[in-house]
Amino acid sequence: MAVKASGFIGKSAISVHLDFSSFPVKFSCFKQFSVSTPKPLVVLSVALSPPARTVESPPVGYRKNVGICLVGPCRKIFTASKIHIPDTWQMPQGGADEGEDLRNAAFRELREETGVTSAEFIAEIPNWLTYDFPREVKEKLNRKWRTSYKGQAQKWFLFKFTGKEEEINLLGDGTAKPEFKVWSWMLPEQVIEHAVYFKRPVYEHVIKQFNPYFVDEENDSMNSSKY
Repeated sequence: MAVKASGFIGKSAISVHLDFSSFPVKFSCFKQFSVSTPKPLVVLSVALSPPARTVESPPVGYRKNVGICLVGPCRKIFTASKIHIPDTWQMPQGGADEGEDLRNAAFRELREETGVTSAEFIAEIPNWLTYDFPREVKEKLNRKWRTSYKGQAQKWFLFKFTGKEEEINLLGDGTAKPEFKVWSWMLPEQVIEHAVYFKRPVYEHVIKQFNPYFVDEENDSMNSSKY
């Protein structure tokens, strides 16, 4: 696993990138709208959690939130580690303002947390996914937010990264406090494996729902060679 620092502003790092590509896992490349019969996702070395809870609208007591699955080269997903919580990796996410269009909220959160603006909308999971905060997390966040939330209700979006890695800036766009200290492109099964336990059911559901947009690289190459 290699570490790459891509730049600094003053004393603040623009982007610290961990490379998980040394893992001996066969992966696929991303292609939009070209799969008629998608293969099931195989999750390696990860015990499946109980199914995520899906609802048509955010339940009372749950914070409205958007999640972003940003797919880059070869089916890998942008994942980052929180600044103040060691060894916790997650996809970008954040609260949606009252009345804010949810897709716009997802673009905004992506820009605020990663600096990324070169992203193409691909798909959206129709239902909301919920998870509960563990007791210690709930107490900490509710003190911070001055709320009494039980957990979060998330609407998830899939975006394709269309820019260059130099665009990724963990300082964000300067409008919000930085969330992450290091980032990496991970395979879907690695994203699930590195997720904090109480978010894992949601992550498993998100990866499964977006799996039709992942194309097996070898079969895709074989098909394209016929023409």
